[in-house]
Amino acid sequence: MGRWQPGARERLEQAALELFVEQGYTETTVPQITERAGLTTRTFFRYFADKREVLFGGEDQVPERVARLMAEAPPSLGPMDLIADCFGPAVAKLFEGRSLDYLLRRRSLIDAEPALHERELRKFALLAKALEQGFRDRGADDLNARLAAEIAMVAFRVAVTRWLDQNGSPGLDVVLNETLAAMRHLAGTPSA
Repeated sequence: MGRWQPGARERLEQAALELFVEQGYTETTVPQITERAGLTTRTFFRYFADKREVLFGGEDQVPERVARLMAEAPPSLGPMDLIADCFGPAVAKLFEGRSLDYLLRRRSLIDAEPALHERELRKFALLAKALEQGFRDRGADDLNARLAAEIAMVAFRVAVTRWLDQNGSPGLDVVLNETLAAMRHLAGTPSA
């Protein structure tokens, strides 16, 4: 077995997801995942701290990505415009490279396993906290920063849920725009 095999992370993710679906998350072990992927346990731990990380990798990069997104946004954008113009496209990028089948199976696993569901909520909380700080850094007071972050998170969760429920059609960008337009309408804010 070569030391650095190309696509090892993706192979481990695919193997883990297959095993989680076949035999359940709790019953699946790291050695089973690595055997299915044709890799070593050592390789697994090079990419993931534990088997949960297969489904939640990249969480630690969220604050940095959000800070960069907020810093690069034009200073003239208010919170709602920033959510619509910048957050929507950034959310769509999160799902690039993931098949709809993978995302649907991942959601099903997370919904069925309380520990995974709790971890998913933690991921959303980290994202909301990073967004809140980003709005503060852009000059929003505490109340408006928190409200804008929560609005962004609600839009994200509702849009992604609708998109997956519709089996990926229309595209996520369309569903995000529809969701944000509905949110603006409810808030009495005219669409841009």
